Amino acid sequence: MTREHNRQFKPLSFSTTMRNPERIVDFLKYLLPFEGQKLDNNIIDQVVISLIQNKIYKPTIINKVAKYRTAFNASEPFSRKMAEEIMQKSPQKHKEAGFDKGWPSRFDTWYKLPMEFGFIFYEMNKTIKFSTTGHMLIESLSDETFDEQKIQKVFLNALMKYQTHNPFRKNANTNAPLPLLLNVIKLLKEDPEENGAGISRGELSFIICSPNNDAHAIYNQIKSLRKKYGFTYSDEVIYDICLKILGATEAQHNRFKISHITGEAVDDFIRKMRITGIVSLRGQGRFIDFNSFEKETIDYVIKKYTNYHSFETKEAYFDYMGQIDSNILSAKKTDATVANDVRQKTLSFWAINKSPEYIASELKIISKKDESKDDVLKYISKPTRLEFLTSILLKQRFPDMDIKPNYSVDDEGFPIFTAAGGMADIECFDTDNNPLIEVTLTTSRNQSSTEIPAITRHLQEARDKYPNKYVFSIFVAPTIHPDSIYMTEFSKSRYNVDIFPCSIDEFILKTSNIKQLKQMVSL
Repeated sequence: MTREHNRQFKPLSFSTTMRNPERIVDFLKYLLPFEGQKLDNNIIDQVVISLIQNKIYKPTIINKVAKYRTAFNASEPFSRKMAEEIMQKSPQKHKEAGFDKGWPSRFDTWYKLPMEFGFIFYEMNKTIKFSTTGHMLIESLSDETFDEQKIQKVFLNALMKYQTHNPFRKNANTNAPLPLLLNVIKLLKEDPEENGAGISRGELSFIICSPNNDAHAIYNQIKSLRKKYGFTYSDEVIYDICLKILGATEAQHNRFKISHITGEAVDDFIRKMRITGIVSLRGQGRFIDFNSFEKETIDYVIKKYTNYHSFETKEAYFDYMGQIDSNILSAKKTDATVANDVRQKTLSFWAINKSPEYIASELKIISKKDESKDDVLKYISKPTRLEFLTSILLKQRFPDMDIKPNYSVDDEGFPIFTAAGGMADIECFDTDNNPLIEVTLTTSRNQSSTEIPAITRHLQEARDKYPNKYVFSIFVAPTIHPDSIYMTEFSKSRYNVDIFPCSIDEFILKTSNIKQLKQMVSL
């Protein structure tokens, strides 16, 4: 039986193992040393050990053994000996085609999606290859500091090209999901009977299950659904329609779970599409729409990638996916004044409509590496979300202080990537002092070398700019490494700048007991 005969219509499902883009970048980083070598089980073992040692992958045994749990919660990586021990005591009951059972098959589950996106190419006993875009992702991670704008462009490049019916999958659905989504939204926005907010979260299941690239068919299905139910339809209604779209047999009714088609797959689809930076969340996460700041790019993707050429071989598809389309790198920048206006509007809205306790709890979720359940926050990457939530908390705690975060936003004012290099994460302006707030998720020894020198430069520049104000910095991270404390003391001695490091928990507690941020200096 041929490969084509094995293909079946089924819902689009990206790998939830690689839910966030930062995670893909981390995994690529530890495979990079083996570029150009033939993949074998020995290389796989080395990659696995590195991922465990650097706490990128967490086997379940870590939570069950006290010494592993303690070491995991510390700021330093595991020792190599302990990482090897954890690996040996964590046999994987997993089997993937073409890979031995155990860790080799686990390796394949990790790296399948990066290969589908064109970042890497591998097969057992064949040379490991990194593409242009794979190297760009690696370059975006410099000493644990993410260049999220570069990450966004690379993922846009991957997803605007991505085909559900690609040589790496046994899926009969023939469509390009991102261009299909954009075309459906375009049709809805051109319809005067609709609200102009785009496609609702529930309606995304039609794209996930679409057997072809027919945007008009999905648009008509949505029109029929809205005419009958408005926006009050249940998951069961969506599920039944999707089973008909897929032409599901009775046996497939049991295999295609409602929780996947209307829940998990939709959440992951939104995450992946939002990585691109060209779609926005509306109605507190209930609708997906064009990010109007990116209209030029949206028009280009629709024009260039709606109709696509499919590929028969994995190698040809990889070559296509792995090349960067330079047009998306040169798209027009958003007007700074317009972006700042929507940024401030959304910041104020969240500060007023969410309690300080809620924002503090979401900050603690980031600190503990847990997952948010918030319908908006869960779609914002954690480094960017940390800047957003910290800005909101500052706005709540110090209403008379001018809070100016520097994260980039979509047209709804929600952050899409972190503050660019060369500027403070959050600038604050008070009556006689201008604090700079710098945040990071880095907790290892690299924290001191990647963060403190940059903060020192920001303070020197701000001190020159505001000579009549007291300028200082609050440095916030899940935990503060001792080397960072040493480096802040060095910066004070050498450059006479004040940097006050504190953990996220300390920041939440201290800001709840003061009226001005400068009072943290004496706490």
